[in-house]
Amino acid sequence: MRINERRSLTRRLKPYFAVFDWPLAMILVLILSTGILTMSSAGADFPGRVEGQLRNIMLAFVIMWIAANVPPQTLLRLAVPVYTVGVTLLIAVFMFGIIKKGARRWLHIGFDIQPSEIMKIAMPLMLAWYFQSRAGLIKWQSFAVAATLLAVPVFLILKQPDLGTALMVSASGFYVIFLAGLSWKMLVGLVVAAGASLPVAWSLMHDYQRERVMTLIDPTTDPLGKGFHIIQSTIAIGSGGLTGKGYMKGTQAYLEFVPERTTDFIFSVYSEEFGLVGNLFLLFLYLLLIGRGLMIAANAPNLFTRLLAGAITMIFFTYAFVNMGMVSGILPVVGVPLPFMSYGGTALFTLGLGSGILMSIQRHRKLVQT
Repeated sequence: MRINERRSLTRRLKPYFAVFDWPLAMILVLILSTGILTMSSAGADFPGRVEGQLRNIMLAFVIMWIAANVPPQTLLRLAVPVYTVGVTLLIAVFMFGIIKKGARRWLHIGFDIQPSEIMKIAMPLMLAWYFQSRAGLIKWQSFAVAATLLAVPVFLILKQPDLGTALMVSASGFYVIFLAGLSWKMLVGLVVAAGASLPVAWSLMHDYQRERVMTLIDPTTDPLGKGFHIIQSTIAIGSGGLTGKGYMKGTQAYLEFVPERTTDFIFSVYSEEFGLVGNLFLLFLYLLLIGRGLMIAANAPNLFTRLLAGAITMIFFTYAFVNMGMVSGILPVVGVPLPFMSYGGTALFTLGLGSGILMSIQRHRKLVQT
């Protein structure tokens, strides 16, 4: 009887779990588990940090499950409204937003929200919808319109100022534009134009942003101030050696030299404790994640789903690349978390939403009409 009850329970639960793409889900579980393990060490003197992250993970999986149940056709219809709401909220932040830590990034609507996070998904949704609507008619003018759609929210986010989020939104939009067929000639032209505009960009940057660039070039000019984070982070990474100092034996973390060690700089703690071998394992997991996402994109049935899946996958890559480069001292510190490992709810929920969209595209690939 018990066996029959178990089989009946399994049959009832099966539809709820059928929405998951299990290769992708298992990769995420491995990365999240590695993150919790590292956070248990890095956050030893932060009461409730691990429990809080476990709650964030559960909510992220709920968001992922909901997104995985939304058909791509529905996502296509939602693209313009979501983008419009996102830009409207960014304008509201610019006009009425509340200031925290010197930045106007939040909007109070009974509770505080950060609308710029919405654009990390709304941006590729909108551009994928736009190129889908232009399928077969994509010309250079189409790329100009797409660039304008991208520039509006990025400009508003830079005004907050929030360089890290602006970078991620720019990347998410650029990937869609590139995958839509941006020619290499146009790409080279954009690179040359970007290089030529650097003096202007430098003059428009805030003082703290200039300081981050100068600190990247030579952190030793202010070892106890602006360069402290980078110096201590690189010491932690280098001291890990080949196999690391061992779990919960990282001196840089326990002596509180590594800043933000449960959030943006968690990779420093991981590297010190697990060394090069651990880093290679983590890189392998991220490569599996990116590879699975690109496989889903390659098998997607139409232009909209291909562009959307490809852009979301490359967002995962950008998160990991920028964070690891940032804490290793090869990129400026811009406040980008390590995906699925750093503590925090907002970024994790966005990443969970992106993962759910990938699962939806994979699940519905045979149902979408080309």
